[in-house]
Amino acid sequence: MAAGSKATTTTTTTPTGIVFEDFFPAMVEKLGADGFMDELCKGFRLLMDTEIGAITLESLKKNSELLGLGGMSNEELSSMLREGDLDGDGCLNQMEFCVLMLRLSPELMTESRTWLDQVMTQIDDE
Repeated sequence: MAAGSKATTTTTTTPTGIVFEDFFPAMVEKLGADGFMDELCKGFRLLMDTEIGAITLESLKKNSELLGLGGMSNEELSSMLREGDLDGDGCLNQMEFCVLMLRLSPELMTESRTWLDQVMTQIDDE
């Protein structure tokens, strides 16, 4: 993005009908790939059940208010969990959470190759 230009956000609707504003591309631009992944991990820790180290329906209901999701129904929250639960255990581990968050950002998915190249360049430079 050129100097002085402003990052934009997009509105996204999930397959389950949940609409949200996608700030992830702007966050990646501001924080870089490593900083963005750190923020996703912080978000995971905020929502997880600390006893099992995963996001459960109960922990999501309890902590969703912190993310502005307090008005969501149990069915909507359950649907979010099902959408991201890749191993079928009924909860989200950190990897599943990060994958779900990236999948919900169409702009990041579109530009994922550029982002991957940047990360690989950083790794090669180390």
